Amino acid sequence: MTNLQVQNLLKENNAGKIKYLDENEINRLTKEFQNYFDYSKRRLSAGKYWITFLFLRYTGARISEVLNIDDTKDIDYRNSRVSLVTLKRNRKKGKKIYRTIPLPVEVINELLKYSAEYPSQRGKIFEIDRSNFHKKMQQIGKKAGIEKDKLHPHSLRHTRAIELINANVPLNHIQNLLGHASILTTSIYLQVTGKELEEVMRERNLI
Repeated sequence: MTNLQVQNLLKENNAGKIKYLDENEINRLTKEFQNYFDYSKRRLSAGKYWITFLFLRYTGARISEVLNIDDTKDIDYRNSRVSLVTLKRNRKKGKKIYRTIPLPVEVINELLKYSAEYPSQRGKIFEIDRSNFHKKMQQIGKKAGIEKDKLHPHSLRHTRAIELINANVPLNHIQNLLGHASILTTSIYLQVTGKELEEVMRERNLI
């Protein structure tokens, strides 16, 4: 792949327009979401937003993928993993493609605590409206002092991708975690982090 091809790819995908949260912002947003749940008078519904936020934040998944999770079937509680249907890669012959993503134990523990507190919600914890989640994220994010254009569920996907790249996770592993059909899509994040695409791909024997 030539430098010109790389630059054209980045330009086509508007890499410069990627909105993500830096470490301080994501920590503030997480804290505000937790406060929203901890101090809410409507803990049953607030908890569903809190758990959904955690799964978006730590899987880097699309919101539709997270809202498709069945907490009684798709989560390996013992090994802290979740199985997701990769929505944008299920168009061929109607065959579903799954990917498994590891999660921090703390996220699983939050889910277990919520399930224990509200057993009636088991099997439907992720049954919330995506537009309502977006609105709630904007409300909570405003309290955290975060710019409005960063307060979208997809920003959490971008944030996770950049975190993984900065942690030197191999690009092909990030591709699999995010459910990208092509590693070239994943490589868009390299421009954001300032890493060189060709250098990383050669290190990982991808070219």
